[in-house]
Parts: sequence; structure tokens; C-alpha cells
Amino acid sequence: MTTLLDLKSSVLRQVQRSQSLRSRREPSPTASSPLTHCPDPLPRRISEESVEFFERVNAILQKQENMLRTAQAECDRGACTVPPPQEHVDQAFIPDRIRRTELDLLYEEAVYTVVNRVGVPSPEHVRSDEDLFAYLLKVFDLGEEEHDIILQKVQESKRASFSLRVSVMKAKNLMAKDANGYSDPYCMLGILLGQSPRETEEKKERKFSFRKRKEKLEKRSSTKEVLPARCIQVTEVKPETLNPVWDEHFVFEIDDVHNDLLHLDIWDHDDDVSVAEACKKLNEVSGLRGMGRYFKQIAKSVRSNGSASSGSEENADDFLGCINIPLNEFPIVGYDTWFKLEPRSSTSKVQGECHLILKLFTSQRDTALSKSDSNVSIHKKLLSQIVEYEHGHVKREPYNWNGQVCPPAWTVLTHHAVQTDLSPLQQAVIRWQCYSSHHRTQRVCYSLLLRLLRAVDAEWDPTAVRGDLERQLSDSFRLYTEHCLCLMKNMRQVFPCTSAAAITRYELMLRGIGYMQNMRAFKTVCPLRNDLHLDITTAVKKGTVEWYESLIARYKPEDGTLEEQLKKLVQVVDSVCADVQRAQNIYNKLFYSAVKVDFFSTSYRQLEKQVADDVNVAMERVCGTLEQESSRLTQTMGETIFELFMSLNILKGFREFLPLKDAKMLALTGFHNWFKSSIHKWLQIVHDRSCDRIRKAVETDKLEPVHQAKHSSSAVEVVTCFSQVREIWLQLAWPDSAGAFIFVTRLTDNFCSEAVCYSEMITRKIERNQLGRDHKSFTVQLCIGLNNTEHVRVFLGHLPRDLDWQGVERAMEESCGVEGKEQVYKALNGQLFNMDLDLQREAKRLITLLTDKMLPELRRYIQHISLSPDSINNDDAVSPLMKYLQDTMVIITENLVKENLTRVLQSLWELLLRMILDAVAENRGVQVEFYNRFQYTVETLLQFLHVKGEGLSLEDMKSEDYKVLDEELRLNKCPSFELIEQYYLEKISQQKTLKHTRFGRISVKCYYDAPEQRLTVEILHAADIIALDANGLSDPFVIVELCPHHLFPVAKSQRTQVKLKTLHPVFDELFYFHVSPEQYRHRYACLTFTVMDYDWLSTNDFAGEAVAPLSDFCWPGRPNASAAGKSVQPVILHLSRSKPSEKPIMRMLDARIGDREAQEFVRRLKEIEKSMEEE
Repeated sequence: MTTLLDLKSSVLRQVQRSQSLRSRREPSPTASSPLTHCPDPLPRRISEESVEFFERVNAILQKQENMLRTAQAECDRGACTVPPPQEHVDQAFIPDRIRRTELDLLYEEAVYTVVNRVGVPSPEHVRSDEDLFAYLLKVFDLGEEEHDIILQKVQESKRASFSLRVSVMKAKNLMAKDANGYSDPYCMLGILLGQSPRETEEKKERKFSFRKRKEKLEKRSSTKEVLPARCIQVTEVKPETLNPVWDEHFVFEIDDVHNDLLHLDIWDHDDDVSVAEACKKLNEVSGLRGMGRYFKQIAKSVRSNGSASSGSEENADDFLGCINIPLNEFPIVGYDTWFKLEPRSSTSKVQGECHLILKLFTSQRDTALSKSDSNVSIHKKLLSQIVEYEHGHVKREPYNWNGQVCPPAWTVLTHHAVQTDLSPLQQAVIRWQCYSSHHRTQRVCYSLLLRLLRAVDAEWDPTAVRGDLERQLSDSFRLYTEHCLCLMKNMRQVFPCTSAAAITRYELMLRGIGYMQNMRAFKTVCPLRNDLHLDITTAVKKGTVEWYESLIARYKPEDGTLEEQLKKLVQVVDSVCADVQRAQNIYNKLFYSAVKVDFFSTSYRQLEKQVADDVNVAMERVCGTLEQESSRLTQTMGETIFELFMSLNILKGFREFLPLKDAKMLALTGFHNWFKSSIHKWLQIVHDRSCDRIRKAVETDKLEPVHQAKHSSSAVEVVTCFSQVREIWLQLAWPDSAGAFIFVTRLTDNFCSEAVCYSEMITRKIERNQLGRDHKSFTVQLCIGLNNTEHVRVFLGHLPRDLDWQGVERAMEESCGVEGKEQVYKALNGQLFNMDLDLQREAKRLITLLTDKMLPELRRYIQHISLSPDSINNDDAVSPLMKYLQDTMVIITENLVKENLTRVLQSLWELLLRMILDAVAENRGVQVEFYNRFQYTVETLLQFLHVKGEGLSLEDMKSEDYKVLDEELRLNKCPSFELIEQYYLEKISQQKTLKHTRFGRISVKCYYDAPEQRLTVEILHAADIIALDANGLSDPFVIVELCPHHLFPVAKSQRTQVKLKTLHPVFDELFYFHVSPEQYRHRYACLTFTVMDYDWLSTNDFAGEAVAPLSDFCWPGRPNASAAGKSVQPVILHLSRSKPSEKPIMRMLDARIGDREAQEFVRRLKEIEKSMEEE
């Protein structure tokens, strides 16, 4: 509350101290007044400094716009071939390199893989062993001799043992074998032993089946025709379906991977005891691994153990189709596809498909590494070695390597993954581990890492990842996350906005981190790492702090003089603003879309607080220095402080992009208070420089119109200067509206004083230039001077809007109440009003120069009209004047703006009216034609200056002066009787306006007897008569008469008795007058009551008079004109004592020397005036 009262009192004191421009006119020139009334030529150095000053200020004002333009250019960046900066990371993230001995063992594993290749290679695979060995030699950096040794060792080792994994997934569209329209399908599958090429050709003629009808089995003569099966496997029976789903998995050992064949039958189960059960029992009984089992035995077993008779075939299983797949036709990666069911003979009818997943792998490998290390670990080492080699040979943009390897590398890796039975999930995990680890030493494209993460997530099965693989995957996630957090911390150096490639990489990196934290794999293997969002925020904060500290270390704002410190601080704040702009335009979008982190808010709050702390300390030193009496604010220091303020304003302006809850309490919220005293001094510097600039503009002004305008260069320069100062204030954007009142008052005062002084200097320049100039050139210069003043005046008319006076008034009302609002309104509008008055005064001064130049010519033409004989018609008498005015009108219309044209025409009109009035006054009592000619002149001028609505308005032209002249001309044309009648009309009109005069009043009663045409006047009494005798009293009597006398030629004046020594006489006397209707119907017919002071030693003194129109008493329908007229209330008439000679009519009548009636009327009035003078 105390602060509010202090603010109110300080503001009110400021308002009370504010002086109007009127009160400061004609100041004495002082050293502190930059604009004086008699300016000396401005030194060239000072004028150049002022120009440079405003150029520097303008550059400061455009700083934000330039920053936005630069930021937009960064946002619109195109393709960039310049590589992004290096991504330096902590050495702790770099994995250890593999030793030579381990490389040799790994090379043996690779050679073993090549030697034991199986499967049909795809087009992208390499078929030649020599090509593969040549490639491996380069990868492992081995010589031919070392290769031969290892190859021989591999060839002497035991060949790899293969197994086949078969996954029977499902079938579809099988034939219906049961009466219900369905089947009860099951599968029987096994490995047929290898055959010779001739036998293979023979078997093409007929299809093999595990089940044969009984009679066909018995006919066979050779066991060769009953093909043995190894470990025949059977699926479950799926009842009543044509689209069974088994999802059962089997593994078969393979003796000859090049000649063996996978055979699969699908049967419809009809027996009580299934073939599958019999097959299983035989296998159990045998107990001999690898023993051939014959399908005849299986069939007999089924028949002997079933409930049906051995000779019956009613309950035999129905054949639904078979599949034969040679192992030597398998692709390297196996099958995962639908196989069409085949008939066992040409007469069989089958349909449908079966989905199988088939994969060959090694069940035993004779290498050193396979005996000591896991297949996952070996494949990871092999992939790491190949990746390092492949990346090292990428020539173009290695930082954008997408992880693609050459065909030999892909061939080796594929065979090794297949042979070691690595699942897709295991392969995805291994690839992620290798590439992410490699990326920490030699960066790759982040889209590759993102693709690898998606592959892991697509194959993810938490039950399939246990033990070491789970731990290694967790470690890879942790290391990669820490690596990325480290890069985020140094993002301004590693991923600068100036590099399109760097920003693209950063976006992909953030997408990868964002994807990782939502992966099922990440949540499973890193259950405690659920605060990745907080880790990212922490990294951003640390990186921001470190970047700001590096900024301080670079600019060192604590070194040098105070001014140098502020300049360095400006550079710091500008750098922060640019960084915040990038955060808002570029980085924040990347962070929020990828990891849902508000990067802008995090970094902005951090930077804003650190900047505020440093600037606050610096400004405390500045304020302490400026408070010293010997210290003053220099111009360069002022510019630096202003630039610092503007930079902080730009930085503060970014808070609008913060969430509402974060934007309320920030360190820069009240930073303007640190600059309050400095800004006051800075505005004084701006005012001084503005004055220098204005003075220079006037000196160099040639008073010639610029471009298509009607003002000159100085007006353009002044308005430009004002616009820049206004822009300074707008850019300051002072947030405290109540506190801004003092600045707004100061600025308004500066604007007004500068404008007035400018108009004065322009006026003096024109006054000096008028000597020796012809009428036209001088008139043109004067018009330009008027337009200059008007141009500046119009600009300043927008100050209430430009400086937001209403906002200041509202703020002052909130802080200081209605009184504060009213004081602000009066102060600001008072300044503007006084400025406008002063500019109008200067405009009138210029117009007076013009009219003074025209005055001799105008007098000559008016005199020509006055002296023209009656024989000359009016047009010829007026034409010289109109020709002169027409020539002048062309000049001023062409060179004046509309507002000034109106002012000049108005002044010219007023001057012409006065000149004509003077001419008429000097020629009273002449012929009527004289007044008619001037009447014609006035009407001609009226239409000329009206210009058919384009010039002065008729309403404005018919001013009081016009009415006086018009009345003067009209009356001068009237006969004397009409003038006398007009005199009494004016007296009657004046009487009606009198109230409580100091000359007293008289009470009378008048009533009219119409039949008798008799007017009765009863004078009752008077009161407050003025004292005209030495004793302080008077001896009053009243003269009553009918006027004017020419209307009542036979009526005599009558008088009351004299009442001695009183100021309140009581008369009670009756008087009678004959008045006909023809007489009282005139508006000017009246009764006059003249109160005189009786003096027996000298002439009587005039005490006052009053008039009453006869229409008030005699007109039919009036109460005074009826039979009851005697009972009407008396009338109070106030007395007046005006001098008759003051009236124009009196002067007109006096001038008519040969008119007897006029002279008689004037004589009587002069007697009354003479008695008044003798008093």
C-alpha cells in the first residue's frame, strides 16, 4: 500500500511540474537548450554524429527482425554437402579392440562356415569359395600363407552335422472326407534317405506315401519298394476342420544334407486307433536310433490293434495329400511358405495347401571357438569385424552409412547365422549390439540404428532372451542411451542449426531414443530405466549451463571498463537470444515430436535466469556510477545500455512460447526497473540528437517540394526523426504502464517542443528569404513552409494512439484512482493542445506574411472599387481585384494542402471583409450606388472563395465580420426613416435582454381601449435610480413619449412630477395617447420612458431609459387590450444608459448632413449623450 501511495504522489508531482508550451514561450537561450530561437549554423561534425547516431539506433531496432530472418533462413535450409561436426564422446563409451589371437580363431570360424555351406544361394549371395576367401583375407588382414594353414586345418576337421527344424503351422482348403462335410486331418512326416540319381528319376513317375492300401503293400516283392523313414513324426489330429492349425515343431537329424528328402502326408483320421499312435509305439519299442521302419509294419500294427477286422477297409484313414521337398533345394535361410498338396498318383484327388517353416542348421561344429564360446557371441564378433571393415571403406559421406555390406560379407554372415541356428530375434539383437557399439567410435546413419531397433521390437519374445544375451542387450541399451545423452548435452556444437545434415542426424537420433524408451525389449531388459524422460531433461539443462559458461568464457564480460563490459554483455545476450530462437524454431519441434520433451522451456528457463543474474549485477554497477555527481551518461554508454535493454526485451519476449504456468515468475519479469534511471538519461540524449538533426534539416532545406508531396525535405526529415523516436519507445515496450507515464510525458513534451521550434525556425528562414523575392516565388516558399508545419502537426496528432495514452490512463486509474487518470489526461492533452496552439500561431504568422505582401495591392483594388464612377458597371469595377485574387489563388491552390488552403483563404476573406468595412466606414452618407457596388463585391468574393464547395464553406464565411459588413451595407442603403425604425427595433430587442441593471427599474401599467383607440399609461414607481446629485440622491421625473416621431407626428411627449431627493420615487400618474391600429401594428412602434434628474441651476441629467413595444399592449387578444386591462399586473422595465454614438446607425444618420429628419434625431440623442458626459 505504501508503494502505491508513493507512486501516486510521485506521478502527481510530475504532472503538476509539467509546463505547457505556452508558458515556456520565448525562453532565454541556455547551454542546456538544444534548440534556440536564433540558431547558429550547426557544426558539420555534430550533424554527422546525429545522423550516425540514428543509424546505429535503427540498427538496434532492427536486431530482432534480423534475428527472425536469420532463424527463418535456418528453418528453410536446403540440402547441404558439408559434413556435420564430429560427434566427440567420452572414451568410456568406446569398446575394446579384439586381439590377434582371437581374430585368428574367428577367421577359422568364418572359413569353416564357408566350407560347410548348404542351401541354394539367392542372387545377392556369392557362390565362389575363392571370392569369399579373398574377401575374408581383407577383412581379417591375413596373408595367403596364414589362410592356407587355417583352411587346411578346417578341411581336416570333422564336417558339420546338420539337422532340420520343421514347424508344421497350418493347412487350408483340405478336401472333405467325412459325411459331415469335414475331415479330421493330421500330418505324418519324416526324412527319406538319400537316393541315387537313377532311382530319383524312377520315383518321379510315382509319388511316395507313408500309407498304402493293404492289398498294394502285400503285392510288393522287394523291401526296396517300401522306403524307410527316420524318426517318423506325427501331429495331433484336428477334428472336423478343413483348415487345421497345428503349430507343432519337429527336429530331424540329417545324414546326407545333399540327397535326403523331407516327406509329409496329410490324412483324414477314421480308425479308432490311429496310425500315429502305432507309429509312436513302434518307435518306442525299437529303441534303436537310426533303424529303418517299414510302413507295412505300421499298417499291420494298426490293423491288429484296431477294433475293425483285418480284412475290412471301411475304417481306413483317407489320404488328403502329400509334400516332397529335397533338402538340396532349400534356400540358405530355409522356407517359410505355403506348399501345395500333391497327389500320390495320377488318379488321386487332393486339394489345399500347408504352411511349413523349414530351416537347416548345424548341430555340431568342429572349431575352437564353437567349443569355448556361444554361437551368439561368435556371430557378434564376426559381424563386428565385418562392419568395421565395411565402414572403413565407405568413401562418400561415411557418417551417413546405412549399414549395407557387400555380397561376400552378406553371404558369410547369412550362412553363419543359419548354421549356428540363430533365431531372427537373436540376429536382430546381435545386429543392434554391433552397429550401436561401432557407432560410438565411428558414427553411422541414425536411421540405420532406428531400423535395427524396430527389427528387435518386431521379433521380440521375452521368453527367448535370457542370461548373457539379456544382459548384453541391456548393456547395449544403456551405453547407447548414455552416448546419446552426452551428445544431447553438447548438441549446440555437434548438431548446429547451420548444418542441415547435422539437424537431420539429430532428428533421427531423437527418434531412435524416443522409440527405444517405448520398446517392449527396453522395458523388459531395463526395468529400472523408466525415467529416460528425466535423463534427457537433465542432459539438456547441463548442456545449456555448460554452453552459457563457454559463452561467458569467450566474451569475458567481467573484463575492461564498465562500457566495455556492457558491450560484451550485449554480445552474450544476443547469442542467448539467437540460441533461444533456434530452440523455439528447430530444436523444440525435434524434441517434442520424438521424445515428448519441452526443450524450449527447459533451456529458456535456464538461460533466462543466468542472463538475468549477470545483467542485474552489471546494471547495479552502472546505476551506482551514474548516481555520482561527477558522472554523466555518455552517448556511447547510452547506446550500449539501450541495446542491452532491447536485447533483454527480445529475450523476455520468448516467454510467450512458454506454458502459461511457467511464464509467470521468471527472473527477467521486472528487469526494466534496473534501467529506469538510465533510460531517463538515454531519452535526453535522443532528444538532443533529434534537435541537432532537426536544425540541420532546416539549414539544408531549399524549401522545394519533394517527390509528389507539397512539403519540403525538412518536414520529411522531422517526421522520420519523430517516427524513429516513436519506434524507440514502441520497441522499449515498457511493461509498467503506470511507470511509463513519466516516460510518455517526457516524450510528448520532447515531441511538442521540437515541433514548435521546427515551425519557428522554418518561419524565420522564410522571413529571411523574403527580401528580394518576387511575389510568386515567395508565395510558393511560404506555402511549403505552411505545409511543413501541417505535415508535422498531423503526425503528432497520432501521438495518443502511438504512445498508447489510453493504456497509461487505465494503468494510472488502477494505481492512483480517478484523480490520477484525470491528471494524466490533463497533462498529456494539455501538452498536445498547447503545441497545436503554437503551431497554429506560427501558421498564422506565415499567413500574415503572405497577406502583408498582398495588402498594398488589395488596398489599391479596393480603392479602385470605391472611387469608380457610377457610370462603370459593377463587373468592370471589381474585375481588377478578382484578376489579382485569381492569379494568387492559382499559386496557393497548386502549392497548399487542403487544410492550409482553408486557413489562407479564411485569413484572406477576413482581411477583405475588414478592408471593405473600412472603406464603407470612410464613405458614409454617399449615394446608394456606392453601397450597392460593395454589396456586389462582397457577394462576388463569397462565391469566388467558396469555389463551388471546394474552398471555404458558406457557413464559415458568413462569420460575425461578414454579418457586420452586410448589415452595414444594408443599413447604409436604407432611407433615414428606416434607419430610425431600425434603431428602435434594436432598442426593443436590447430591452428584452436587460436584467437587474445597476441603473434601476421602473414599474408601469399600460392598457389599450380599442374602441376609443386610446392607450393609457400608468407610471407607478421607480427603484434604485442612480444618484446624480452631490447629496447622493436624485430628483427624478419620467418623460414618456411615442416613438419614432415620424410614425406619431401629432403625439406630444408627457412627463411626471419631480420627486425630490429620492432614489425610489413613487409617481402613480396616468397619461393618455391616441394610437391607431395602423400605428401599433409596426414592430418598431414603442413607448419610451426616459428618467431624468431635475436640476434647477443647469440642464437636467439623464438617469436612464427603457422602451416597451406597443404590440405588447395594443395587439388584439392581449390582456392589456381588453376591457379588463386595468386589472393587469404592472410591467417592470429595467433602465439602461448606453451612449447613442456607439451605435452604427447613429453614425450613419450623423453622416447624412442634408437630411433634416436624420439630423433632428441625432441632435436629440446627442443632447442625452452630452448630459451623460457632463456628469
